[in-house]
Amino acid sequence: MTQVVKKQALGRGLSALLKDPENNIQSVEDKNADKVVGNIIEREIDSIEINPCQPRSTFNEESLKELATSIRELGVIQPITVRKIDFNKYQLISGERRLRASKMSGLTVIPAYIRIANDNESLIMALVENIQRHDLDPIEIALSYQRLIEEIQLTQEQMSDRVGKKRSTIANYLRLLKLDPIIQTGIRDGFISMGHGRAIINIEDQDVQTDIYQKIVSQNLSVRETEALVKTYQESLKPNPTKAPKGSSFDIATDDKKLISTFFGTKVDIKVAGNGKGKIAIPFHSEEDFNRIIKLIKG
Repeated sequence: MTQVVKKQALGRGLSALLKDPENNIQSVEDKNADKVVGNIIEREIDSIEINPCQPRSTFNEESLKELATSIRELGVIQPITVRKIDFNKYQLISGERRLRASKMSGLTVIPAYIRIANDNESLIMALVENIQRHDLDPIEIALSYQRLIEEIQLTQEQMSDRVGKKRSTIANYLRLLKLDPIIQTGIRDGFISMGHGRAIINIEDQDVQTDIYQKIVSQNLSVRETEALVKTYQESLKPNPTKAPKGSSFDIATDDKKLISTFFGTKVDIKVAGNGKGKIAIPFHSEEDFNRIIKLIKG
């Protein structure tokens, strides 16, 4: 199914502002700094250097190829974050996988949040103000929460105080970022609601997630119908419970076993099943022995 992906407002005017030598913004005190903090701005990939202190040094090549394919089809869903270190030079703070995959997909520019010196409080204010807007989609809100966690190191409790939302509400938004990128785009474009996304996120397999997403869109399923579909899938994964045997088992006393063995003059094998049923095996060693046991039974 082909979707029309909405383009984000990427601050192209701000991009030109950052390239102007007369507006070399280095601090929140500088002119036009307030226009940069908290906004998404397109930056040339070649102007961004990897942070040498980045603890992560290895990346799964196959995973990067998959992300590059997604970026070619849908664009960069989550902007990276960079720190301005000089005129038109930036250092990566977060999003190295996205940066590498964007290079692999052939992009020359990438959407980025720009951080500048001593802008923590300004950034918090900008993000909190952004979250309070009524025209944001759920993914945009989730990304703002994620930035407060990753870049400002706010806890969910601190965010709750800042934005006036319950911790559970914040957690529900953040969980949406675990959805397959195609589904995130579907939420941003209004193909499905946050309620649909919250139902789908309960499935770990992203291939199954996208299958259910396609059904929601093609069949116009409600949130309740989606929840039922997810529940049916989850039930199918559970092993079939073993039926409990009817009746009850019992133990045969040793003296009773000896009594039966003595009666037949041979060691008798007695087995009892879990449902209380059982069998007695009487061994014989010859035709004469068999006839002897028959006489005992006939009395």
